Amino acid sequence: MIIGVPKEIKKLEFRVGLTPFYAGQYIRNGHKVYVQKGAGIGSGFDDQSYLEKGCLLVDTIEEVYAIAEMIIKVKEPLELEFPLMKKGQIIFTFLHLAAAKPLLDALLRSGAIGVAYETIEDEHRRLPILKPMSEVAGRLAVQEGAKYLEKMYGGKGVLLGGIPSVEPGKVVVLGANGYAGYNATLIALGMQAKVTAIDVKFTNLESLKTIHKDNLTLVQSQPDLIFKALLDADLVVSTVLIPGDAAPKLIKKEYLEKMQKGSVIIDVAIDQGGSTETSKLTYHDNPIYEVSGIIHYCVGNMPGAVPRTSTLGLNAATLPYGLAIANKGLLSAIKEDALLKKGVNTYLGKVTYKAIADLYKLPFVELFE
Repeated sequence: MIIGVPKEIKKLEFRVGLTPFYAGQYIRNGHKVYVQKGAGIGSGFDDQSYLEKGCLLVDTIEEVYAIAEMIIKVKEPLELEFPLMKKGQIIFTFLHLAAAKPLLDALLRSGAIGVAYETIEDEHRRLPILKPMSEVAGRLAVQEGAKYLEKMYGGKGVLLGGIPSVEPGKVVVLGANGYAGYNATLIALGMQAKVTAIDVKFTNLESLKTIHKDNLTLVQSQPDLIFKALLDADLVVSTVLIPGDAAPKLIKKEYLEKMQKGSVIIDVAIDQGGSTETSKLTYHDNPIYEVSGIIHYCVGNMPGAVPRTSTLGLNAATLPYGLAIANKGLLSAIKEDALLKKGVNTYLGKVTYKAIADLYKLPFVELFE
């Protein structure tokens, strides 16, 4: 199969779909890999390192799309890329179609096959490709939240860890039992903050509760309990996720009026439309804005701030699935692996992921049935 790796064009996105090492794994399996010049620079991989692994370099993104049977990238195709996609071409990337109707329309028009990283599941219904990026986003969320609590950014001027004579800051994590939420909770506790972890279950948090007894409170996810926790929060990290669907709006606009001014909300769920009624997409160069005195951080590609770590984690997670598609062909690969099949969101002009079809009231087509 011919694999294409374009340079990411999303604003301030420095990750790359394949590093030289992982591109080399495809080549070792008999595939050709075409890489756009400069695609890996932001993650620390120069063009020469791709050549040394046997990759072929091309100058433009148009050339990559024209030649490739499967595009492997990081972020969803943007408007410039819409006319480059073609019928039967596999687009293997994060798609986040619940927050990207124009992209869905473009995939359906072109007949391209959209295989979304974020909807592939493993045998335990976990999301193995989303996992490393969620881990990065969760850890980064507390790091960024601690920064924007500083007074110079409009925050409350609270040090999350406090000092021996002053109480630590208070962190609320929504969706705390998931990958991003667990990692946000872990880092907040490591910074010695007081953490309220909110979710519908706490299986992943039980060991943390054993260790951090007094600093970690587990709260069942109910609207009144969420509201109560927000009233006292310095930092809110919202990581709620419904795979492939729009994020629920757990933080209502009217809640902000009751929260303490200068508090910070980090909406990790912004890729799926955001979990706060006042969330809107921001970028790394202008990541925050204020509503009702509350600082909002809604960067849609948070892991792009640490591209070296993020790229390496993402490449390791995507390799088994990408190689299965390349080695066997998509249809054979998904016939053998029903969990990979869940990643196929669009197929030759049809919507093949039910949550997306339901969200946009479009016909749903079940592959092979």
